[in-house]
Amino acid sequence: MKRLLRTILLLALLVTPALARADGPAEGLSISIGGGGSGQMAVALKVMLLLTLLAFAPALLISMTSFTRIIIVLSFVRQALGTQQTPPNMVLIGLALFLTFFTMGPTFGQLHQEAIAPYMNEQIEESEAFGRGASVVRSFLLRHTRMSDLELFYSLSDSPRPQNAEAVPLRLAMPAFLLSELKTAFQMGFVLLVPFLLIDLVVASVLMAMGMMMLPPVLVALPFKILLFVLVDGWQLLVGSLARSF
Repeated sequence: MKRLLRTILLLALLVTPALARADGPAEGLSISIGGGGSGQMAVALKVMLLLTLLAFAPALLISMTSFTRIIIVLSFVRQALGTQQTPPNMVLIGLALFLTFFTMGPTFGQLHQEAIAPYMNEQIEESEAFGRGASVVRSFLLRHTRMSDLELFYSLSDSPRPQNAEAVPLRLAMPAFLLSELKTAFQMGFVLLVPFLLIDLVVASVLMAMGMMMLPPVLVALPFKILLFVLVDGWQLLVGSLARSF
């Protein structure tokens, strides 16, 4: 839990490196309207800025981790099975979150080792922690970003092409990463839909041949699709494929 909180703190620092520690050890923080030095006002503003940035933690989780791909693929599976709201949204989101923390474990560990721990131990300043953390996050984003998507945002922003990966700004790497994740998730979703679509076609053909056109094919195909998914241990295959894709 401490590592997760420290990771969220550094992700906030990645968005706004202006956060800084107090100049000296503070025994207590008091915010008053009248009076008070500029140091207390600066600390109060930093605390307010940090709390504001923590409100954007869900957006950071979606835009800078594997959560997008995982939740989209899980939604495609539910749509392919035709089970409406089963599994419920909360179950899918919970599974996606746990898989996100699992797949992002090496990146979070590297982030903690190279940036968060030295910063918490006051071995480096916040600017250096920001640089180290940005390098780790940028490496993960670019590793799963298609060059064509990154080129698109460079063209849209009219930015000069970088000499190396370290010169790619996060403001371009993040949307390019999201675009690549969407494409990858839809490709995986298409592969998942094909076998269940074949079952629907076979059931519809059989019902039509038997003259039972009034019976909805989706209703008859549902138990067969669930049976196929259970027999092949679909959840294990799906989770394993998602984890190995990172």
